Amino acid sequence: MIKLDEQGVISRSHGGVALRRFEPAQPTTNEKQLRSPAEKRAIARVAASLVNAGDAVVLDAGTTMMELAKCLTHLPLRVITVDLHIALFLAEFRQIEVTIVGGRIDDSSQSCIGEHGRKLLRSVYPNIAFMSCNSWGVKTGVTTPTEDKAGLKQEIIANAQRKVLLADSSKYGAHSLFNVVPLERFNDVITDVNLPPSAQVELKGRAFALTLVQPE
Repeated sequence: MIKLDEQGVISRSHGGVALRRFEPAQPTTNEKQLRSPAEKRAIARVAASLVNAGDAVVLDAGTTMMELAKCLTHLPLRVITVDLHIALFLAEFRQIEVTIVGGRIDDSSQSCIGEHGRKLLRSVYPNIAFMSCNSWGVKTGVTTPTEDKAGLKQEIIANAQRKVLLADSSKYGAHSLFNVVPLERFNDVITDVNLPPSAQVELKGRAFALTLVQPE
């Protein structure tokens, strides 16, 4: 087992072993909408409690981020996002000032990628930034299938006063080709109670605050 762990075939943790899942491509928005919807809603509700009226907020792309956006519509905010769907949704609320980072559009996620968006994100200093992901773990941190996505995600949290990862338990232990950031870069990691007990042990006592939410 030690050799298999070193080769990356399995991951060992307190209480057992698990096969490592490699995610070679970005799932589409439609595919993501079908995955863990109750967990995403619960994560979003807790994440929304971290946002205060008047905050400048950066939102990553994805279905969990859309659930978060739905929980923020009662607040006066300045929101910067890479996600086209989130930008159009929040633009309907007059008390929310919405900025989309611009640049090339990734067709799988309908979100912005590329240097144009990265440049804008480097120029802002938000109160709080939320990152989503398709794969995460203690050893690999947050990973993503493309270099463009990795670079943009790094800038999403770069200048934020508070950095928050929103990631449901189904994505834990998977990894993709490009590393984004280690988990220690975050102030908060919000996931759900379906995270395996061995993973909960691995994550507790680290530099970030771990929150486990209960889906309805």
